[in-house]
Amino acid sequence: MTLNPAQTPTKTAPRDGIRVLSFVSVSVAVVCALPMLAVLIAALSGGTETVQHLIDTVLGRYAATTLLLVLLVSIGTFAIGVGAAWLVTMARFPGVKILEIALVLPLAFPAYVLAYAYTHVLDHPGIVQATLRDVTGWGPRDYWFPEIRSLGGAAAMLVLVLYPYVYLLARAAFLQQSGTTFLAARALGSSAWAAFFKVSLPLARPAIAGGVLLAVMETIADFGTVAYFGVQTFATGIYTSWFSMFDRAGAAQLALCLLSFALLLALLERIQRGRAKYHDPSRRSQAMPPIQLKGWGALAAIVVCGIPVVFGAVLPIGVLLVMGLGSEQNLFSPRYLGFIQNSVTLAGIAAVVTVCAAISVGFFQRLRPGRLSNGSAYVARLGYAVPGGVIAVGLLVPFAAFDNAFDAWMRATFDISTGLLITGSIWLLIAAYLVRFLAAALGAYEGGQAMVHANMDAAARSLGQTPLGTLRRVHLPILAPSLLTALLIVFVDVMKELPATLIMRPFNYDTLAVQAYRLASDERLEGAAVPSLVIVAMGLLPVILICRQVGRKR
Repeated sequence: MTLNPAQTPTKTAPRDGIRVLSFVSVSVAVVCALPMLAVLIAALSGGTETVQHLIDTVLGRYAATTLLLVLLVSIGTFAIGVGAAWLVTMARFPGVKILEIALVLPLAFPAYVLAYAYTHVLDHPGIVQATLRDVTGWGPRDYWFPEIRSLGGAAAMLVLVLYPYVYLLARAAFLQQSGTTFLAARALGSSAWAAFFKVSLPLARPAIAGGVLLAVMETIADFGTVAYFGVQTFATGIYTSWFSMFDRAGAAQLALCLLSFALLLALLERIQRGRAKYHDPSRRSQAMPPIQLKGWGALAAIVVCGIPVVFGAVLPIGVLLVMGLGSEQNLFSPRYLGFIQNSVTLAGIAAVVTVCAAISVGFFQRLRPGRLSNGSAYVARLGYAVPGGVIAVGLLVPFAAFDNAFDAWMRATFDISTGLLITGSIWLLIAAYLVRFLAAALGAYEGGQAMVHANMDAAARSLGQTPLGTLRRVHLPILAPSLLTALLIVFVDVMKELPATLIMRPFNYDTLAVQAYRLASDERLEGAAVPSLVIVAMGLLPVILICRQVGRKR
């Protein structure tokens, strides 16, 4: 009789652990799906009048501008990312080892920070045009100069900060290719460039397409750059409809258009990744033969690889430092310390919550592969395709309705006003960050999880470990580096996130990103440089980790 009570915990504990993981995974998937469902419902319940007004006025302009911006960024990131990746992989020239790492540095910059820096330099009162007028004696109407505050300027800023996505994936693909096919093409009379276009580029196409689509996702989600440059896209339209026109239905319908486009891109990325396969019939793996460049060829390679680094990282840092030193902003004042505290608090909480959610979803999928776990993981990954403005609208609509209804009920029943319990706190903003960046945390976690062999799970079970015990005592110690990387990536992404923070932050709860945007909107660019520099400094942390990995994978 005494055996049954002792045996009961060992039988139910694994089931309880699985139930906990199942509940958490499904809950995370529901939270990730909620903004999309809320946007759909709000858009459909807005009435045809708003839809017709949008079609007659701004919808065509928003669509055309967004598509043109996506096209320009796609071409730019492809050209710079693939060209730089091929040169540092296939060629040997002075400084190649430094450049292959430095090419990742622009990833630390939000595009809107580059916009502030280059506007300060290239705008009409900036140092470049002022010097041109002083040297030539020209007046403002005597010469033509490219307008930085334009669609082309916004595309240039986005290209400079997003090409590392393509560069990293293309470089990894080129390094993994066997040199046998390339050598065969050369033996058949093809030049190095012909072999690149006929062999190496098609083999790397899935990785390159994935990098370009990541850049496109970030482009349609961008708000700070296009808003500052006055470029009317769906992202700026959502914010204008919500705050300036107080048209919730119009904002939801614009968000639905942007969400549909983002999900279409995510579907295309999944299809092309699933169909792209490559089989090397030979069992030999030979490294790609490097090309030694000298003279003008080496100089051209240095210029091609150095220009993105100079204009994407070195020059902006110098400009921001000069602007910050000339501003009247005191980084150590109580006001700025409050901005830093708010930013670090949001980023820290969001990083921990998001990584914990990624662990739950990823481990449940490994422990119980099936429709429920795979479906939860798939829905959880959709957030990377949803812009921050869409997530903000999708969460605010239902929770604001709940807050108002609950407050009305409390007033009528108990004569007590509860105010905004959910939408007036930071927790709804944390949920938005969770939805937006869970895919990044899942990717880092699953990359490390591949190192945990299935035999380790079997050994842990044979020693009496429950699923949660196996996670705590076996998986987490092995996955510590990957989890640290995931924490840093989410932390920095939250520090840089602008649209969701701008729309959803509680009253009088500003962050560094919001402060930089506000100062730049007031044309106080020198002041905006101070919070921008702090954001960039924070962004360098995960980029340094990525650079270390780039240096090792040679």
